[in-house]
Amino acid sequence: MSRLRIYDDTRNDTPLAVLDDHAAIAEALNAVGVRFEQWEANQPIAPGASQDEVIAAYRADIDRLMAENGYQSVDVISLKPDHPDRAAFRQKFLNEHTHSEDEVRFFVAGAGQFTLHIDGKVYEVLCEKGDLIGVPDGTPHWFDMSESPYFVAIRLFTNTEGWVANFTGTDIAEQFPRMNPHASAATVS
Repeated sequence: MSRLRIYDDTRNDTPLAVLDDHAAIAEALNAVGVRFEQWEANQPIAPGASQDEVIAAYRADIDRLMAENGYQSVDVISLKPDHPDRAAFRQKFLNEHTHSEDEVRFFVAGAGQFTLHIDGKVYEVLCEKGDLIGVPDGTPHWFDMSESPYFVAIRLFTNTEGWVANFTGTDIAEQFPRMNPHASAATVS
């Protein structure tokens, strides 16, 4: 179940809010300029589907975003718990960084946790199958795929070089919870 936990950026012990309703998550993220949507495939996707088959299943939504935001390229990334370089891949994304373009990810399968640092708050977004997140350029954030990653994600880029990070040099990412794929979401009012 998708989840948003919001913290004061100086307190990692108790969230200010915990949301697990998609509409409430989208509303809270939209208020700080972050896109959060739900997509459904227009055709079944079989396990082991090729990049082209995955993109074809979501072509209408991909084309809509490309037209709206000028994205130039799209690809699919897939990672499983038995990948030999999973620890190195995870470490690459764990420190706070920004990008000069939006970071747009759609989770076809599995899950990943984006954590955003915006205006004195930390927004921890657990994205699961069907979730699209669009982190605006210049937004400090980090990503955790857990120690046992499992996800298939569509990525959209304006920069044809793909993912390019500008690390902030802070240690804030180390002060907040990492992804726990076994934790359940709960709503707090």
